[in-house]
Amino acid sequence: MIKVENLTKRYAGQPAILDLNFEVGQGEIMGFLGPNGAGKTTTMRILSSFMPPTSGRATVAGFDVFEQSLQARAHVGYMPENVPLYTDMRVTEYLDYRAALKGVPRHRVAERVGDVKELCGLKEVEKKVIGTLSKGYRQRVGLADALLHEPDLLILDEPTIGLDPNQIRQVRELIKNLGKQHTILLSTHILPEVEMTCSRVIIIHKGRIEACDTPENLLGKIRQAGGVVLEAKVGVDNGGEELKKISGVRDVTVDADGDWKIFSLRVESTLDRTRTDPTSSDARGCVRRAHPSRRSLTSMSLRTSI
Repeated sequence: MIKVENLTKRYAGQPAILDLNFEVGQGEIMGFLGPNGAGKTTTMRILSSFMPPTSGRATVAGFDVFEQSLQARAHVGYMPENVPLYTDMRVTEYLDYRAALKGVPRHRVAERVGDVKELCGLKEVEKKVIGTLSKGYRQRVGLADALLHEPDLLILDEPTIGLDPNQIRQVRELIKNLGKQHTILLSTHILPEVEMTCSRVIIIHKGRIEACDTPENLLGKIRQAGGVVLEAKVGVDNGGEELKKISGVRDVTVDADGDWKIFSLRVESTLDRTRTDPTSSDARGCVRRAHPSRRSLTSMSLRTSI
């Protein structure tokens, strides 16, 4: 359904994404996971023909998203992070208008609008003005809009952002149900969203793909390595280099908090973590705090490639 080859986008010479290569098959729910600013939204805007790439190529359903934009867009339902709605229109009125814009045949508009209102749980607010709706219902209106022309592919950019926990659960269930009939590319920086809804995950960081696999396989790789955060004052300037000398320590990054150093250690899972105290090396000093770090798919994208 989606094929991306060497996709690059630069803004004023600064790369937003660099040489992305991936494919999404028919019927998959693909998670696009990464921190804010990683390049998720830029990639989705290119795939939805919202903007052209600087270089590289992307196709949707076999159509080039730049050279054959109209044909590609006919297969795509795009819901941006901030859904642009006409807040002075009523829900049904807005969906009727959007269906006409998207070329839904006139004799099918009422049917399609009724279907998406039912699917997205909008029947109880169908006569309300959009500006009076909660954030959760506005997200549902945006999703209903994306579904009107019966696209093969749904591109959803942070669909649960700004929602309360109950609304998030409802939207996740809706996405899972939509995945039975649509291919879905879902961007998020929230790990549970990926674990609960996606069949595969792309991890992106600083515009590059760090990993692509099932959530289960990626989490398994994370568990092969543990982590320790150590806050200390050390008697040498190169405390990080001294900690790397400890057997089983794979990597050390160093941040500062005033006079204190914060060492983030990536260690072998079999390592006795009590041995990561700097007093076990030549970097002797005063330890303020030492604790295991919390590992996640997002933290993996920030710290290491697979």
